[in-house]
Amino acid sequence: MNAEAGSLPEFDRSGTAALERSGTAARCGPEVVAPEGVEAQTCVMARGNAVWARVYYRNTTGEELRSVLTLMGPGGRTVELHCAPAAHDEPGTCETPRVPSSGTPGSATAIAEFVAAGPVEEAPLLLRAGSERAPVARG
Repeated sequence: MNAEAGSLPEFDRSGTAALERSGTAARCGPEVVAPEGVEAQTCVMARGNAVWARVYYRNTTGEELRSVLTLMGPGGRTVELHCAPAAHDEPGTCETPRVPSSGTPGSATAIAEFVAAGPVEEAPLLLRAGSERAPVARG
């Protein structure tokens, strides 16, 4: 990420020790920045038998946005949550409810999409950020 757009280091680095102490595992994708002023990083979180998606974002567009965070599990199971990133430069998070994990550990992936406000048919996609892909089962 470039210095002009800012960065999200406080999200994925400072909380690492707390995540490890709590027994929570995180599998995050890269930090992604859109020229329009949206930046995000999407993670799949897991603790015990629970899994959920979390997106860390910053909205510097000066406008309200719409966002959809989707957690995808094995067998086509999905959990979708609509978020409304506020129009300011403060970092924010949005996360899906925790659901029981099915399949092998780490088999879920997550994607967050940010679109401009306005009629859904006309709202442009500003940014899509995804978690790392689930590991491929070998066997």
